[in-house]
Amino acid sequence: MWQNSWFMIKLAWTSKEKKVIILSLISAALAVALNLVNLYVSPTILSAVERHVSVGELFWTIAGFALALMFVSAASAYVNTNTLFGRISVRAEITGLLNKKAATTSYPNIDDDKFIKLLTKARECTFSSMTSAEAIWTTLTTLVTNIIGFLIYVSLLTTVQPLLILLIIVTTLISYFIGNYVNGYGYRHREEEAEYERHMNYLSWRVEDLSAAKDIRIFGLRHWLEELYGKAMSGYRTFHQKAQSVYIWSPIADLVLTFLRNAIAYAYLISLVIQGGLSAAEFLLYFTAVGGFTGWVSGILNGFSTLYKQSLDISTVRECLEYYEPFQFEGGKSIQVEAERKYEIRLEGVSFRYPAADQDTLTDINLTLHPGEKLAVVGLNGAGKTTLIKLMCGLLDPTEGKVLLDGEDIRNYNRADYYTMFSAVFQDFSLLAGTIATNIAQDYAGIDMVRVKECARKAGLHAKIESLPDGYETYLNREVYDEATMLSGGETQRLMLARALYKNAPFIILDEPTAALDPIAESDMYQKYHEVTGGRSSVYISHRLASTRFCDRIIMIDNAGICEEGTHEELLSLGGKYAELYDVQSKYYKEEGAENE
Repeated sequence: MWQNSWFMIKLAWTSKEKKVIILSLISAALAVALNLVNLYVSPTILSAVERHVSVGELFWTIAGFALALMFVSAASAYVNTNTLFGRISVRAEITGLLNKKAATTSYPNIDDDKFIKLLTKARECTFSSMTSAEAIWTTLTTLVTNIIGFLIYVSLLTTVQPLLILLIIVTTLISYFIGNYVNGYGYRHREEEAEYERHMNYLSWRVEDLSAAKDIRIFGLRHWLEELYGKAMSGYRTFHQKAQSVYIWSPIADLVLTFLRNAIAYAYLISLVIQGGLSAAEFLLYFTAVGGFTGWVSGILNGFSTLYKQSLDISTVRECLEYYEPFQFEGGKSIQVEAERKYEIRLEGVSFRYPAADQDTLTDINLTLHPGEKLAVVGLNGAGKTTLIKLMCGLLDPTEGKVLLDGEDIRNYNRADYYTMFSAVFQDFSLLAGTIATNIAQDYAGIDMVRVKECARKAGLHAKIESLPDGYETYLNREVYDEATMLSGGETQRLMLARALYKNAPFIILDEPTAALDPIAESDMYQKYHEVTGGRSSVYISHRLASTRFCDRIIMIDNAGICEEGTHEELLSLGGKYAELYDVQSKYYKEEGAENE
């Protein structure tokens, strides 16, 4: 609790929201002041009546307390209202940190189930003003209020009977520890809850995804999706019903202990009045103080219980933010990319196995991508082609062996700098909600429009863009912009080519981005890439062997390794697996062509 409270205070301080801390302390002081005014108002007026003061003095006594109540209440309301804005800003800061973590975390963490669950749960902690990332400020303010009030009331009640203080503290402590254990149920079972939430969030996302709209209608998936969501929701509801059946024991225990505590305290005070040890005004003061002191102690312990529960959520946030990064981003050797320089990538004894897999996806790969070389990686689906590319790009680190850039292990480099070495187009490329220009430049500021148009012209897309009413300012992605333009599959591929050219990186990677196109269209697109990428090193992945015939060298992946290597003609003359697969594909395309004809 102390660590997480300090984390929030430090975050408020470093995010230039120091007023949150200051206003929270002022709010606590005003809350105590308001309580003390209310505590003394009735006993003081009653005492004045007992002393038979004049009407004028009684009036000014009442007026003084009324003015004090008005002033303190107004000041408290003003401070509390203005505290809200800073608290929201601190919560927004946490949201930003989580988004940055999600966007920049090492690529292997994206496939790490534990990290995904942590991220999902951490984001829930920042979802609204009622969640822990903001509500913890209310808890901390209330705790400070209760602690100050507790100290003042201790000095007051000590003059009556110190045992009363002991009675109240002991009974409230018992209540606190019961509540503390009970309220920890949700944290102890947080992974179970996160699993249900993950299923529901995934299904909600899928049914809102426009790319799934056709499948949902054609295959009648609606009822199936509703059934899946219903099962996840039922499990989620059952979990919370079970949790509530546990949580209810905390208020029940507190209710019983409060009744016993107050009964004993009030009986003692009444006995003092009967024995003549207290005046009516003093009885009223101490009678109110006992209830108030009980409230302060309960407030402290309940505050700690709430803080404990909120601190568990903040712990989840911190666990996510501090999740282990296998790659170096802040440190490591810096790389200043030179677009015209010729670099070499070499894989030495590289093996890779995915977590929880029982065998390697790739085993003992030795491969060199020479400066300016055009390399094709072919093989059947699932052979490990994409995994090989991820290793070369630094998205994954090998389980064994090394990936070297000009002889230096890439693990020694700043990984973000290393990524700048690559222009890549993957199968699942991203078409962002923005203009055509921003999608080509992958930026919103400082776009070189001359270069954007030149890249679009090389990609064969300039004429299409110019024919649109808004030209390069045409919006894409109808999930955000209603007026957005929908590009065809081939046009989107050309847009990806323009994007790769704009980055002008030393290496160009194509991981079957044209898989959705027909073989002829794919071959044409690969030829287009070949023509416009100049002398830069390129890697082309395809399971259609005819598309990569132009490459300087072709390697075929099979059984987790490189089974054949050479030019297209060399591999055909070898008569091995490449030639066999090429022959099968050639017959298929010829038969398909004959049928179409």
